Amino acid sequence: MNYAGRLLITKMTTASWGVLLITLLAGCNNYKRVLYFQDLDRTSISKEEISNYSPLVIQTEDILAISVTSLNAEASAVFSFSSQSSGAGASGGAEYLVDHSGRINLPLLGSLPVAGMTTAELREEVRKKLLIYLKEPIVNIRLVNFKVSIIGDVSNPGVYEVANEKISIPELLSMAGDLNLSAKRNEVLIIREQDGKREYIPVDLTKNIFRSPYFYLKNNDLIYVQPHRNKVGGISQTFSLVASVISVGAIVFQILQR
Repeated sequence: MNYAGRLLITKMTTASWGVLLITLLAGCNNYKRVLYFQDLDRTSISKEEISNYSPLVIQTEDILAISVTSLNAEASAVFSFSSQSSGAGASGGAEYLVDHSGRINLPLLGSLPVAGMTTAELREEVRKKLLIYLKEPIVNIRLVNFKVSIIGDVSNPGVYEVANEKISIPELLSMAGDLNLSAKRNEVLIIREQDGKREYIPVDLTKNIFRSPYFYLKNNDLIYVQPHRNKVGGISQTFSLVASVISVGAIVFQILQR
């Protein structure tokens, strides 16, 4: 083989190694990009107090399932369904819609302001007021329209109902089948409507978010997961790089066979 041929083979081999190196570096970069909680210490067991959770407060247009029992079953049966409730729900109690003034109308008790209260606070308030009419009343109150939504670059976008009035961002991601590998974990957006205002809250899932005040979601929160700008282009680029390596290797092989 003459000098020109050997030089050509050397250049092609160098080019193929360069393409392969670029492919490997891109893979390493993508690996770091998809990791959650990167600044969390994984070398030892640690504990911390949960101080960023606060119970949900009742808002206008919430739907409350309220059931009342007492030693006098006939007297408390009026709460199973009344003309003032929005209907009897699957929860077993009557469902009451919180109106735009933040109030509901209960049998015997009339109009009650409930907006801004937790369900536990309202439960105790109703129980105390019913002592006038019922003997040892037991009150159960549950928010039945607690839901959160997630859209964007996830496996199963949609609206998810929450039964226990408590859900965190990782729990919602698990329900939605997790983020796709192409999702931008450092640019997740929470859109929250509360007290007549709309907030746009950026969240970086590559950081330790367990202490974040936004770790726990609120009723009607919407999560948007942005896809990486190279979601489609990145896949085609990877295939192009691999194809280039194969092509260069084939050319070098053919030259060596001469």
